[in-house]
Amino acid sequence: MICGARATASTQTLRPSRHRARALGVTSQNLRRSLQALLSGFQVGEFRDGDETIKVMLREPSDTRSLLSALDNVYVKTTFGTSVPLRQVASFKMVLEPGIQWRRDRLPSITVRGVVPDGVQSPDVAKAVLAKLEPLRNSLSAAYRIELQGAVEESAKSQTSINEKMPVMLLVILLLLMVQLQHFGKTLLVLVTGPLGLIGAAMALLVFQAPFGFVAILGVIALAGIIMRNSVILVDQIQQDMAAGHDAFTAIVDSTVRRFRPITLTAAAAVLALIPLVREVFWTPMALAMMGGLIAATILTVTFLPALYAMAFRVEVPRRGYAQADDRSGSQQSEVLPKAA
Repeated sequence: MICGARATASTQTLRPSRHRARALGVTSQNLRRSLQALLSGFQVGEFRDGDETIKVMLREPSDTRSLLSALDNVYVKTTFGTSVPLRQVASFKMVLEPGIQWRRDRLPSITVRGVVPDGVQSPDVAKAVLAKLEPLRNSLSAAYRIELQGAVEESAKSQTSINEKMPVMLLVILLLLMVQLQHFGKTLLVLVTGPLGLIGAAMALLVFQAPFGFVAILGVIALAGIIMRNSVILVDQIQQDMAAGHDAFTAIVDSTVRRFRPITLTAAAAVLALIPLVREVFWTPMALAMMGGLIAATILTVTFLPALYAMAFRVEVPRRGYAQADDRSGSQQSEVLPKAA
């Protein structure tokens, strides 16, 4: 949290007297060189040591040049070839001016930091503190304000950058799916399965009390791509079975059974590969989100997606049992009737 403020410190300023300096023949250039030789040093020459060039500096010894009393020992050269004390051409005055001044957006600021205890999320604490400070924020003048900083601000910036590129990313995904499936309805069907990972991701983060921050959002975005890949595999298998001559219902059931093992094994391998990241503090939210999302999405892919496909394309269940029963009853009647006659 940042509010406008200004820290002051005492310092000694030098005020030259133009009339005395002109009368004694002291120029501003000579005055500047004398002060520079005292504080930071003045280069008077160079010394070459092989391939290196060493500057020769003229300045006050290190044990005395940081003292204010060192100004009494400064002499300024005049245009007449003599030297006069610095106090004859300038006066010293102790004034208050900003010492160490922290700025944010070019404005003086004070930063208030705090340590969050274990088991508590920093965004929740920041929002709670900001709500408590709402009466103070409303009573401040226009020159002062209180803002959130730290993890909350950085997360908001990262989220903004993702939101700006999200439309382009969705357009590219849509084009790639259209090229692969060559059917607008099936493309939308695959896109619908992308958010299914949020169910497992939210449950995993809630159980382990992990924050749903920027890293977790990256995990959910990557998770959506994995889920849509599995959906494309299943939908493509259904298309291949239907092209081979199977009816729609049989193609849906057989494709789901046939692709169940590859989809499950792929998801299990990804979940096991993410286990080492759970121990890392920074990558824990992303690992948990992807692990929980993969487990839930895999189950929903092999159950929800076939049902959604059948409902979207109005696939009816064939009445095979009734047809066989009718055939058997007809054959029995054809054999009994001649005997009765």
